[in-house]
Amino acid sequence: MARNSLLFCGEKETFITRVLMNKVQEKGTECVFIPNTINSINSHIGEAFLVAVILADEEKLPEDLIHFLSEKLEENDLKLVVIGEKDDVGNVCSHMSRELIYKAYVRPVDNEAFATDMQAYAEKAAAGEFKKSILIVDDDPNYLKLVREWLKDVYKVSMVNSGLQALKWLGMNKVDLILLDHEMPVTTGPQVLEMLRSDPETKDIPVIFLTGKGDKESVMKVVALKPEGYFLKTIQKDELIEKLQDYFIRHM
Repeated sequence: MARNSLLFCGEKETFITRVLMNKVQEKGTECVFIPNTINSINSHIGEAFLVAVILADEEKLPEDLIHFLSEKLEENDLKLVVIGEKDDVGNVCSHMSRELIYKAYVRPVDNEAFATDMQAYAEKAAAGEFKKSILIVDDDPNYLKLVREWLKDVYKVSMVNSGLQALKWLGMNKVDLILLDHEMPVTTGPQVLEMLRSDPETKDIPVIFLTGKGDKESVMKVVALKPEGYFLKTIQKDELIEKLQDYFIRHM
């Protein structure tokens, strides 16, 4: 499902809501309004690149709704915009991780400035600037292309086909996670991991091994190197995306 909408959530679609949505849409960004309910948020959040909650006067969102919204934002790697009176905005922000809040707007809102902010965010989201970045290191070009095709709509994916290329690439680029082939020729996955851990610039980059061997002895050897985890190369697309999503939620 394409994430191309700014999702507005509110008790009801008010005049103020319609004005903000119209201003945003005039700048070319699609908007969708939904009620502030768990079922509605759950049904529509997959369409959003950003979520905006518009609070009515003296409206305090129920804690269970805030908790649910926080979980869905984390699961979908999304940010939240909060619009309302100062105390009401503060109440939502105080019950949520600061990392989930993109911006808070206290009424009265400058409609033109708001629309410009949303347009800028939409352009960055479309360019993939808010996606987690993953480097795949594998000597098999067909496997590299396959995994990149699987992940490119969800993550910012880069590829190299050797350990030495990975080290060179990391000297010039930042990454959130490395998927590292365990059984590479010349410079093996374990050797690459050792070099990464010995360099202050790369020692904290999380690494998950890719391995074609699923027997107990082989798996124990991989685990003994203390990576963040390992995936068998027989893993399928949906399971890989789900496991990566779980990883990033746990390590936000």
